[in-house]
Amino acid sequence: MQDGRAPRIKNRAPAAIQVTAEQLLRDAQERQESQFRAPKQRVEDFEELHEYRGRKREEFEKRIRQTRGSMKEWLQYANWEASQGEFPRARSVFERALDVDPRSVQLWLSYSEVELKSRNIQHARNLFDRAVTLLPRVDQLWYKYVYLEELLGNVPGARQVFERWMQWEPDDKAWQAYIKLEQRYNEQDRASAIFERWVAVRPEPRVWVKWGKFEEERGKLDKAREVFQTALEFFGDDEEQIEKAQAVFNAFAKMETRLKEYERARVIYKFALSRLPRSKSAALYAAYTKFEKQHGKRSTLESTVLGKRRIQYEEELSHDGRNYDVWFDYARLEEGALRDLREEGSTGEEEERATHRVREVYERAVAQVPPGGEKRHWRRYIFLWLYYALFEEIETKDYERARQIYETAIRLVPHKQFTFAKLWITFARFEVRQLKLPAARKILGTAIGMCPKEALFKGYIQLEFDLREFDRVRTLYEKYLEWDPSNSAAWIKYAELETQLEDFARVRAIFELGVAQSALSMPELLWKAYIDFETEEGERERARALYERLVQASGHVKVWISYATFEAEPIPVARAQREEQEDEDEDEVPMVEGDPVRARQIFDRAYKDLKGKGLKHERVVLLEIWKAFEEKYGAAEDVVKVQRMMPITSKRRIVDKETGQTVEDWDIVFADDEREANPTTFKFLQMAHAWKAMQAKGGGASTNVLSGFAAAAASAKESADTEASDARESNRPDRARADDDANSDVASSNGEDDD
Repeated sequence: MQDGRAPRIKNRAPAAIQVTAEQLLRDAQERQESQFRAPKQRVEDFEELHEYRGRKREEFEKRIRQTRGSMKEWLQYANWEASQGEFPRARSVFERALDVDPRSVQLWLSYSEVELKSRNIQHARNLFDRAVTLLPRVDQLWYKYVYLEELLGNVPGARQVFERWMQWEPDDKAWQAYIKLEQRYNEQDRASAIFERWVAVRPEPRVWVKWGKFEEERGKLDKAREVFQTALEFFGDDEEQIEKAQAVFNAFAKMETRLKEYERARVIYKFALSRLPRSKSAALYAAYTKFEKQHGKRSTLESTVLGKRRIQYEEELSHDGRNYDVWFDYARLEEGALRDLREEGSTGEEEERATHRVREVYERAVAQVPPGGEKRHWRRYIFLWLYYALFEEIETKDYERARQIYETAIRLVPHKQFTFAKLWITFARFEVRQLKLPAARKILGTAIGMCPKEALFKGYIQLEFDLREFDRVRTLYEKYLEWDPSNSAAWIKYAELETQLEDFARVRAIFELGVAQSALSMPELLWKAYIDFETEEGERERARALYERLVQASGHVKVWISYATFEAEPIPVARAQREEQEDEDEDEVPMVEGDPVRARQIFDRAYKDLKGKGLKHERVVLLEIWKAFEEKYGAAEDVVKVQRMMPITSKRRIVDKETGQTVEDWDIVFADDEREANPTTFKFLQMAHAWKAMQAKGGGASTNVLSGFAAAAASAKESADTEASDARESNRPDRARADDDANSDVASSNGEDDD
């Protein structure tokens, strides 16, 4: 390894014998050692069997002495004795284990399972009886006991077990299992009696609902109604109890709906909803809405949907009162309800109630003032005031109340910390709609004096512009620029206003003031607007002077490109000439052609300027645009000239200053840079290219493009041969150089190779 690099691999050919992954895995499997397995034992006679059993019993006894509390060892011991057919010994082991832990459910279950497998039914019954007596709260033991009795066909015995179980008041699943037992044997009256005992023990709504559905399913409709009515009487008229009994009301109403007693169902729903607050009856409202959609009228359906959505919004607001999006939706809901009432031709009293609901929602919403003094918390909140004011102005026509809303909102906002231009401008436009123009101007003037802001200036200017008060607009622009002279957009808009008013002297004065500012936010926009203005006016000399000032100030490649493009492209004639030609009724504006020669000079100046500054990438961009320009406006020789100036991309090795290692980097190399930086080397390359060109010329080969290095060599050679030539023949050496270089096989400056 040399210089910190990996060793060089000389032979990269694949090996003759390839080893696959499958072969590696197979070899690894074959080399693995086999696992140890205990030898199999065969018992030949009873003596060996007796010896084997004795040895196993000694092992089990030793293990249970060591871990007496481990039920796993006891179970293995007992199951082994049962597998050997020694049931008395197995029972002895189980009983000893029960002495250790009599509350082990798994032990009781395993003990009973062993007895059942050996068909000792009475023993199993005794075990279950002992187990449920000792552990009456373990449901699994009761289920096993009942299942055993029912499996044996002893239904009275199973019923007796359930009765013992019910005395302990178990959970709902136990009661349901008892009821299902009676239903399997068609004892419906017994099942109904069990339901009655169940609700006496646990009077919860779901139990009442199950009982009512049971009576309905077996066809006892009067009994089902009696059950539901008894449940409602039990819960009473208290709000908390009714909230708890919503499931009973819902089930009762659905039963009446299934029986096509729609009026009964509607009365039940309304009775429950009238005694519950909206925020606590969402589920009941949803069921009522579905009922009205299927069986109600349009008016009742709409009121039901509105009520349901009100409940939803109230619930969301109870969790977060500053959720302004919910307030927006809530206010739109109430406004929509008010508009629907007006379209249906409702009475004045109903409309007044709907209007009061809308105002109540807005008042509650604007009372939720954001905490802290950060503007981001106020952005959504301020729109509540705006929508409230617009509602009073448009829907209720209460203009004085709308004005009070605007004033209250303005007093509420901390203008010393931040302000909202939309609030001020909306208030001012409201006053304009009320034909109170002085009040509107006073509002915006107060806003600018209290908390000047760009949006306020723009809104005030737009208002005066719409009113065609141009003197006021000028004054506002002056105040605007005094407040923020670095705003390029403001200077441009001010100049556009004067352009529309055709005061071109003022336009130029504004632009001059703008570009003279020391600090501008985006000066390139202002310069571009100034140049575009002079171009549209047909003032090429003025625009050229602006470009000269701009390239002196910035010298950016885009400025040079724009300058050269401006010189090459046509522009409209001067405004004075256009006005003289207006009488001729020409649709098209006459144009003045550009000057490609001057544009070419600009490109040459730009190239030299960027070269002097050492900006290689900018020079490449300029050459690309220059080449496209010559392809459009110039001759073939001009295109070849620009092509010769194109650089090549070379790889160079440099030493990294941070790490000290030698790294390779790509660099852009120009022929003229190489000629100035390394004159000796470049002279040698000139001679080499010249010799190669002569050799190629003798061979008869020809190409069209001459590299930068070969072009310099050919130019030096032929300049001595053509010193006495006149100006008309000055282009011949260029063509000769092109023919000579076309035969060269040396890498050209644009990165191309010719064979």
